[in-house]
Amino acid sequence: MAHESSYVPGNAVEKWVDQRLPVIRFAKEHLVDFPTPKNLNYFWTFGGILAFMLVSQIVTGIILAMHYTPHVAMAFDSVEHIRRDVNGGRILQAAHAVGASMFFFAVYMHMARNLFYGSYKAPREILWILGVLLFVLMVTTAFMGYVLPWGQMSFWAATVITNIVAAIPVVGDPILQLLRGGFAVDNATLNRFFSLHYLLPFIIAAVVGLHIWALHIPGNNNPIGVDVKSTRDTVPFHPYYTMKDLFAIVVFCIPFAWFVFFAPDLLGHADNYIMANSQVTPAHIVPEWYFLPFYAILRAIDFNILFIDSKLGGVIFFAGSLLVLFFVPWLDTSKVRSGAFRPVFKWFYWLFIVNFVMLAYLGASAADGKVLGIAVADFSKICTVYYFAYFIVILPLLGRFEVPRPLPPSISESVLKHDAAPAAQATH
Repeated sequence: MAHESSYVPGNAVEKWVDQRLPVIRFAKEHLVDFPTPKNLNYFWTFGGILAFMLVSQIVTGIILAMHYTPHVAMAFDSVEHIRRDVNGGRILQAAHAVGASMFFFAVYMHMARNLFYGSYKAPREILWILGVLLFVLMVTTAFMGYVLPWGQMSFWAATVITNIVAAIPVVGDPILQLLRGGFAVDNATLNRFFSLHYLLPFIIAAVVGLHIWALHIPGNNNPIGVDVKSTRDTVPFHPYYTMKDLFAIVVFCIPFAWFVFFAPDLLGHADNYIMANSQVTPAHIVPEWYFLPFYAILRAIDFNILFIDSKLGGVIFFAGSLLVLFFVPWLDTSKVRSGAFRPVFKWFYWLFIVNFVMLAYLGASAADGKVLGIAVADFSKICTVYYFAYFIVILPLLGRFEVPRPLPPSISESVLKHDAAPAAQATH
């Protein structure tokens, strides 16, 4: 959404800098004057929240790395040393650990909003693809970070998850040995994961830059999914949305701070406060909560599919659950962006959200247990089928057969219509 620059250098120094490195012009165009749809709701603030959380994770991670020792004999004790002996260490470690959970909560909310309002549709396909790439990088970074405390759950989660690579024909074992640095999860694995966990956030930050660039070409989508028709449909990004984002960040920090100060260990697993022991297997191995839906999909494939054994099938479905997200812009054939105007879509969308939460619950449940009287293994299969059916079957067919409600002619008319309703009631 191109717009003319209104920046005029205020003095000779600004003019000199502007001709050589126009950073002030760039900031004014993209952080101050950028025309933004006037009807964005608070679901659009999660982008700013995610930027805040990324900075928080990088800053706390750098400081923690100064005190952490990536060695199997000292890693567990070094984390305890940070928590007990380093000035402010308990807060730093808690902010980083809890921050990972808050980061994923925000990204799931961000993705859910995009899926409902069709923010992946043309011309924003690359924006969506970069967003999914960021999600995959986050999953990889968080998994490697989970191994670093070197507790029981860290060690055994690393063992189980890296083992799935071995299911890949021909190249699986060489990749597994390269990933682990040997034949088992050991010191070389910890060193590799520490190095990559430190490096990947900076790659994420670079991709975030591309993501924001891709956003500023077509501009923001909006709740009604109607393109900007004129300047009447927009307001400057600052102060309207900078203040809205700042308010949302402050509100988001309230539960974040509560966890950090009062319940820093609540989101972790009790077994991870026991030092890693390769000779003692925990009764129930589970990853962090934000991995659980995909872990449930991995476990759901416990049967052979034609010539594909169950282990390879689980890897294919696990990878497919992430890969399918890249193709959503082309799988959804509806011409209407916003789910607010798609009455049938809403039912399938909310069922998908419930299904995703159920997958998380099933991922945390014992594989031989029951939920609502149904075996966990069978329930996981049902939820896995719906997860893939939503993208591969439902979205393509809905676009062909659903009759959407009529769209407002412009953003301004939609906003003014809502504002006029209370005024009309007041006059009667």
